[in-house]
Amino acid sequence: MACDSSAALAPHRQLPVEQPRTERALGSHSPIGQVRAVISGAGGAERRCWSPWSTEPREAGVGRDERRGLLSDPYESFMHHHLQYYGYFRDEEKTAESSSLMLREHRPKSSDSLLEQESGGSNRHSLQDNKKLICSLMLKAALLKSKQLLFNHLDGPGVPRLREPRGLFAVPTSRGPLQAPRWPLECEVIKEQIQHIEWVPPEPEPFYQPTGNEPAPLIVGEEKGTVVYHIKPVAKGSYFTCSRVGGARGPITSPAISLEGPEDTTLLFESRFESGNLQKAVQVGPYEYELTLRMDLYTSKHTQWFYFQVRNTRKGITYRFSIVNLMKPKSLYSMGMKPLLYSQRDAQTHGVGWRREGGDIRYYRCSSEEGQAMYCLTWTVCFPHDHDTCYFAHFYPYTFSDLQRYLLAVASDPVRSQYCKLRVLCSSLAGNTVYLLTITSPSQNPTATATKKAVVLSARVHPGETNGSWVMRGFLDFILSDSPDAQLLRELFIFKVVPMLNPDGVIVGNYRCSLAGRDLNRSYQTVLKESFPCIWHTRRMIQRVLEEREVLLYCDFHGHSRKNNVFMYGCNNKSTPAQRLHERIFPLMLSKNAPDKFSFHSCKFKVQKSKEGTGRIVMWRMGIPNSYTMESTFSGSTLGRKSDSHFTSEDLKSLGYHICDTLLDFCDPDRSKFLQCLSELQELLQQQIHRKLKDLGRGQDSDGAWSDISLSDIESSTSGSNSSQSDGLPAHLLSVAEKFHQKKKRLRTRKERNELRQKYASSQGLTCQEKTPGKTAEAGLISDLQRREPNASQEEQREERLWEHKCHQHSPGPERLWKAQQPQPLLITMLTPPQPQRPAGALPIREHLLPFHFQLDGEPHGSQHAGSSVLAHSASTVGTSPCRYRAGARTPSPSQGSLLWRGLCGGAPSSPL
Repeated sequence: MACDSSAALAPHRQLPVEQPRTERALGSHSPIGQVRAVISGAGGAERRCWSPWSTEPREAGVGRDERRGLLSDPYESFMHHHLQYYGYFRDEEKTAESSSLMLREHRPKSSDSLLEQESGGSNRHSLQDNKKLICSLMLKAALLKSKQLLFNHLDGPGVPRLREPRGLFAVPTSRGPLQAPRWPLECEVIKEQIQHIEWVPPEPEPFYQPTGNEPAPLIVGEEKGTVVYHIKPVAKGSYFTCSRVGGARGPITSPAISLEGPEDTTLLFESRFESGNLQKAVQVGPYEYELTLRMDLYTSKHTQWFYFQVRNTRKGITYRFSIVNLMKPKSLYSMGMKPLLYSQRDAQTHGVGWRREGGDIRYYRCSSEEGQAMYCLTWTVCFPHDHDTCYFAHFYPYTFSDLQRYLLAVASDPVRSQYCKLRVLCSSLAGNTVYLLTITSPSQNPTATATKKAVVLSARVHPGETNGSWVMRGFLDFILSDSPDAQLLRELFIFKVVPMLNPDGVIVGNYRCSLAGRDLNRSYQTVLKESFPCIWHTRRMIQRVLEEREVLLYCDFHGHSRKNNVFMYGCNNKSTPAQRLHERIFPLMLSKNAPDKFSFHSCKFKVQKSKEGTGRIVMWRMGIPNSYTMESTFSGSTLGRKSDSHFTSEDLKSLGYHICDTLLDFCDPDRSKFLQCLSELQELLQQQIHRKLKDLGRGQDSDGAWSDISLSDIESSTSGSNSSQSDGLPAHLLSVAEKFHQKKKRLRTRKERNELRQKYASSQGLTCQEKTPGKTAEAGLISDLQRREPNASQEEQREERLWEHKCHQHSPGPERLWKAQQPQPLLITMLTPPQPQRPAGALPIREHLLPFHFQLDGEPHGSQHAGSSVLAHSASTVGTSPCRYRAGARTPSPSQGSLLWRGLCGGAPSSPL
């Protein structure tokens, strides 16, 4: 770096002419330059040059410009100006004085005497002593310039100690503050830090019971309403480029209107905080507002998560809010789910946190935009206090800062930090930290550590599904506790935990995607490390664990927006019959341990092609048989004592404990529970197969030969969200890919082509029979072909000559083309029309190749489509010599050759080969 800077700055630097060549290169203020001054003084030649490191007083005549000229080393001059830009060396008088004092304190006595000799010009030491003093001075100057050494001036002349290493990755520690979230430059962020208390309602919160009379307000919009809050959306087609702490540069704009006075009852909205999501609010009535959610950044879809602030409330007034741009046709709001409300005054005075509130709740289709159906959620609410600050949310928020505060508490605990090691897995696209926790009891015996199996857990790959963070929080609370079961689990397993896979999406308030504009849970097969760093490093970490030990279980925590209860998605193990149904044992055990929350009947184990990129299927294919996605509802339970009531954050945290309890049952040396669950699964599968056979009209199999039936045929597909539009390249590569992308015509399958031919033949036959009842279908088809090409017989001779000429030009290619394509014989029964007579005087065509190249360029104008006889003949000749005909045999016409090509290769090609 120094060489490059010197080369760059040397031509622009005016060096003093009176200095020798060596001092021009080194500079008199540098350690080596100072040593040269010592040597010169020792030799009797008097030389005085002031430098910031010198202990001699600065001469009055040396001004700032002259002092700058003394910085003759280009690199040190560059660093001097660089540090001045950041506030250093602004007051050079104090800098010189402090550096002189520091040098006096740390210089040896021999060094002081040597400097006295220099000023006096006398030589009192031998050359050997000068060498020792020179080395000592060089070492001392180097120590003073080092930034890795610190001196404790309270303990004498100074005891050097090594500085603590810089935090290249921000791991929460008690010695420093939390890492500030990094935002894209397009996002404005307020300075207020939002934090909520945790509170559990004393009574269950029941579902809303629809009456059927809930109003469905018409969407008014900006034309007839007043915009009271608006954030500028991200430009369409843009992509992530840069991030910084605090988001956009410059002052924060005011997206809300100003109140006209204390009597103004207009609500003030805000969402520019961590995990917030609200783009626009339009007042369409005195106490009625239409809300528009911000889509996931750098996408044009995924509106589900909302979280915003409301101020200037009034008590005793019924307000109506309507979110007008939701995209899912089904929602739990149609099944009794209520939004969440948080009152800041209640939290401060009564310790009451998030609670379910709302009436007249209705979810309905309201409009369509650019072919996309839009749905509306409307509800009414009464605020508890006047002039209060309240918050609405889709579910209990859990931000990136909440996670960091929790990890800081764990790292600061001297007990829990012994068996929980906090590391950095990677940095996200925006530079936020992705944490990795390794939890296990320390083992003195290396053999015992090597025999431990691993369990991998992750959460928040979808940032709007905060359910996963609360389940993960409950798991960590239990596994890090002093419970005997927790201690046993730490002795048996090594837990690899990634508590937040998508911190960027969590910070900006996305629902499903990362800043790459893609669903990360469809990208586990990616090789784009720079675009999907969180997923790439997670998969690589699991690959390394698999190389060392067996991974017993993998589970990714999610949230579900259309089904109640908690359930799992797994993968059928078809390859190993001995492991049949074993992947269903863990979910069944979990349903027995949490009967009022977990529904085994909602679990699915089908491996769908559209879900190949999910973590569940990728880890299963990597060799983890017990690979699951656990879905927790946004609403509540329909089971047991918690039926028809909402889940609280404490309910979700309890699921983390149930996972640990089920893990112990699953690995219990006493296999009675395992075998009992396996027996129940076999019986349940028998019942499902009998119902399936009954639906198909077949009798029940008394022998119970269910092994011959595929499990995928019994259960339906997983009802997860369709993220097919969020697959593929990240947003910043789409514009590049479009330049090289050429749309290709979709080729029909063989089944589709056969159906089209059959439909055409039948329709043509029926049409001719209706028009001419006395004719057969064959005659009708012949007359129809002749009617379409009335002049084909007159031009046949000219076309055949042109066809023969083309074939001789391209004679070397067709045999190789036929071998490369390897078409399968397609047996089609066609009607055979009579062959037209060859015109008088025309010579028969001798042995020649089929006109592949000519027909690929396009059929001649006016060619006759009477090649059905050749198609019928091709079935017998395709296996012997499909590319040649003997002289004297019936020779196909140009149009017949085209039909032969279509019949053998399944359709006319669209471009030359």
